[in-house]
Amino acid sequence: MNRKWFAAPALVLVAALLAGCSDDGGASAEAGKPVTITYGIWAGTQTPAMQEIADAFTKQNPDITVKIETRPYPEFWSTLQTGAAGGTAPDAFWMLAQQIRPYAAGGQLLDISDAVKDQNVDLGKYPKAVLDLYDQGDGKLYGLPKDVDTNAVWVNKALFAKAGVPLPKAGWTWDDFRATAKKLTDPAAGTWGVAAPLDYQGGYYNSIFQAGGKVIADDGKSAAIDSPEAQAGIKFWTDLQADKSSPTLKQLSDTEAETMFEQGKVAMYVSGAYWALKLYDNKAFRPNVDVVPLPTGVKQATVTSGIENVGFAGTKHPEATKKFLLFASGQEAANIQAKSGAVLPAYEGTEKAWMSAMPEFKNLQVFIDAKAYSVPLPVQGNAAEWQGLQAKYLTDAWDGKTSVADATAQYADAIDKVLAENG
Repeated sequence: MNRKWFAAPALVLVAALLAGCSDDGGASAEAGKPVTITYGIWAGTQTPAMQEIADAFTKQNPDITVKIETRPYPEFWSTLQTGAAGGTAPDAFWMLAQQIRPYAAGGQLLDISDAVKDQNVDLGKYPKAVLDLYDQGDGKLYGLPKDVDTNAVWVNKALFAKAGVPLPKAGWTWDDFRATAKKLTDPAAGTWGVAAPLDYQGGYYNSIFQAGGKVIADDGKSAAIDSPEAQAGIKFWTDLQADKSSPTLKQLSDTEAETMFEQGKVAMYVSGAYWALKLYDNKAFRPNVDVVPLPTGVKQATVTSGIENVGFAGTKHPEATKKFLLFASGQEAANIQAKSGAVLPAYEGTEKAWMSAMPEFKNLQVFIDAKAYSVPLPVQGNAAEWQGLQAKYLTDAWDGKTSVADATAQYADAIDKVLAENG
């Protein structure tokens, strides 16, 4: 899946319309009459697995057909925003923790608490850190995680071998990482040691926490991204740019970091387990791919998150939708995801099946081991809104046009304003 983040949806509350969209209360499915519900996802390598999950659900529930609706990532969110406001959103759809707040606050999400209770769903089977990310503090449960993310360093073994550089091992440090990136950079060959994009989840949030810093203060009401520790975490990345060990942001805008990695132009790419299947499916490139743990700063750390399956409050089939949501995040669906290699499932006990789906990738365990030192993705307030401001305030620091201290001071002020507006 593409984890490239975009701006938050506007908060549009159309309560009367939403109430009017659920007249039959899902009674059609309960009465045994066939119904069709829609499942909105963004396009990518997971689509076949999602179709298999939908088919497996319908096999068990012949009266409920699930129609998959796929859209490109940016279009997914703009369409969802419009659909939620106008009563035409999919019955079930994917949600991100940094996007959920406006929809929950606007009464646009289906509360599945009763279904979870009635079906005795064991919430202990899901990562607590991910469940907590979606908790809106209103006593409602809007969905369950389908997958979980941690980060590591994808490496191109061929470029390491060509440069005569040994592959990194667990316990390597920031200094080791920086030195390795320099050694792997070959301007004459047009290759770089690392991709250092302006990426919060796969990039600088990890190093902020590794430096002992935070993005948002503990009270959730103010930014902490301008603290000395957070600035050190960001400087880890701006130093890589200053060393010319990475393509510039302009180059990374023209060609995304993951694509450059697959093209053999960068030797190291820091990102999540969600790229595994795409890399594995590239049969020509597959033999060159390995993965190693993140380097350690003051401490080990990686941010964690995951997609959650949620439902639309305005669905005409709430009971059928709830039933599907529990299935789509349950054990059987997790095993389908795992065996396809599509994504690291959130459901406990299905990780080994995911690794087994890609046997030539011998070290995928690093993503699972990283759960032990994972930190929840910061999503306080309207997170998508303030995260969407990163390019405005941090680009000049990446480009060496301003200091990290000045850039983070301005960004912190902007974050504070968003948190105050949405507190």
